[in-house]
This record gives sequence, C-alpha cells and structure tokens, in this order.
Amino acid sequence: MKPAPSGDITRIVLIVLLIALLIVGSFWTLLPFLGALIWATTIAVATWPLLTLVQQKTGGRRTVAVVIMTLLLLLVFIVPLSVALSALLDAAGRSPALVHDFMVRGLGEPPPWLASVPLVGEPVTLRWHEVAAGGPQALAEFVRPYARAGAAWVISVTGGVGRLVVQFLLILVLTAILYSQGETAARGALALGRRIGDERGERTIHLAGQAIRSVALGVIVTALVQSMLAGAGLWVTGVPHPGLLTAIVFVLGVAQLGPLPILIPAIVWLYWSGSATAATGLLIWTLPVAALDNVLRPILIRRGVQLPMLLIIAGVIGGLISFGVQGLFVGPVILAATYTLMQEWVAEYRAEP
Repeated sequence: MKPAPSGDITRIVLIVLLIALLIVGSFWTLLPFLGALIWATTIAVATWPLLTLVQQKTGGRRTVAVVIMTLLLLLVFIVPLSVALSALLDAAGRSPALVHDFMVRGLGEPPPWLASVPLVGEPVTLRWHEVAAGGPQALAEFVRPYARAGAAWVISVTGGVGRLVVQFLLILVLTAILYSQGETAARGALALGRRIGDERGERTIHLAGQAIRSVALGVIVTALVQSMLAGAGLWVTGVPHPGLLTAIVFVLGVAQLGPLPILIPAIVWLYWSGSATAATGLLIWTLPVAALDNVLRPILIRRGVQLPMLLIIAGVIGGLISFGVQGLFVGPVILAATYTLMQEWVAEYRAEP
C-alpha cells in the first residue's frame, strides 16, 4: 500500500482542523443557550410518555397536547413562585414592626435548655448573656454585620429573579419545540449515534434516554412525595408558612439534601414556642419522611434502566456537585454511557480467540 501523498495529508489535516473549528465555534455560539437546552431536553425526554398519553386523550392532535403540556410546565413554575413571593411580601410587611419591637425590648434571657446542647450550648449561652447585658445598643452592634450581609443577599436574589424568569421562558420555548418535533430530534440523535458507533452508538443513545427518564422519575417523584408529606406535617403542627417551607423542601429534595434542613428547625421552633406535643409529633413524623428517599428513589430508578444502583447514585451526586442542578441528569447519562461502552469493549476482548 502506497503512503498518501503529502498534498493529501495536508488536505486531511486542514479538513480536520476546519471541522474542529466549526464544532468549537458552534458550541461557543450556543453556549448561552446550553443550560436551557439541557434542561429542555431532560424535561422533554422525561415527560414524553405523559405527552403521548395527553395526545391520545385529545384525539391524536399533537398541537393540542403540546399546548396542554406547556401550560402544565408554566403552572409548575408559577404556583411555587407565587407562594414564595406571597410569603416574602407578607414577611416584609411585618418585619419593620417586629424588628423595632425586638430592638426596644432587647434580647432577653436565653432558654434554659440552650446550655445543655452539646459542644455549642455553653459558648452560645455565654455570648447570649453578654449581648443581653449590653442592652439594645449591644444588640444593634451584634446584628449590624448580619443585617448588611442579609441586605446584600436580598439584592443579589432580587437581581437573580429576572435572570431566572428569562431562563425559564427559554426552557419553556425549547421544550415546546422539542415536544412538537420530538420524533425528528430522536431520529437525528439515533442516526448520529449509528454514524459514530454503529449499533453500539445507537444503543448508547437509547440508554441515555432511559437514564434521563429513570433519574427524573426517581429524583423528582421522591422529592415531590417527601415535600408533600413534610408539608402535611408542618401544616398539621401549626408551623408558619407551610406552603413556602414545602416548596423549599421540594427544592432541597431535588438537590439531594432531603427535608431535614427544614424539618429540624421547625421541630426546634415548636419546642421553643412551648408546643411540645406538636414538636414531638413532628419529630416522629420526620423519621420516616427523611428515610423515604432511601427506599423509594432506588425502586423508581431501577424500574427504567438496568444499571448498577451505585453508578446511578454516583452520577446523581457527582453531577450535582460538578454541574449544578442540571448535573442531576447529565451525570448519570455520562456514567451510564461510559459504563456501557466500556462493558461492551471488554466483552469484545474476552470474546476474541
């Protein structure tokens, strides 16, 4: 076999460089939309069975089904945001009087049980006595740095709300497009996978879709069930703003933090306010609610994809740490595809004579 002429080698190198430049340029151009595109793809893949069900119920009309699904997504965003804003506005309306009354009366004496808390009880009690002995002036000096940090946080959150709304609207538009052109996008992805890796590439694309759907089913449904149960416990025991706290529990559940960061302070507050019976009831209710994700999530995830559970959990947690919330779905897809390709590659080596 004759070696390729130098002119052909130069042409091949230039073609490869040109293709790489086009890929990098396309990626760089789409970078502002990449996060929204990942979320839209995840939502479309995870909810595609629901879309087909709605389409069947509406006489096979895809346009009507797309409109209904888009409105449902819009409702999922608007309801929690409205509850959160309502609670924040209510708290903001009452905060000046509460702060003024708190600053006039001073800090008061610490609760008797505080000193018995291990490790931190005695230092906190000592500091409490120092601030209380100084009167309102000492309390104002103590609160001032935290007030500045809180004001800065409120400003940053307020500025981030606009970006969040724009990002969500972009996700909503892209999801509607994927709903309406889902089959075309799926055929394109499968064709690309087959062109790159033949049947193995096509199977990898299928596996990626199954991983997205399984993680969405396991993570989202578990977070939804936990937040509903936690919200019921908060509402029954009389904790203020149970709607807002339920929405926060759902967000924490999606972020794999669970309901304990909300339920434990609620239990402490109930004991503090003298509602020992309600606090004990919420404590008992918290134990199975907090342990629910260790039972329900693995069952739901394993229903959709036959992969090692440790691999999926590592993908969920590692993806969350590395890529943020969208890494919940990106991480398992990357690990699932890598695991499958490596497994088939090793199997081919073992099959060789």
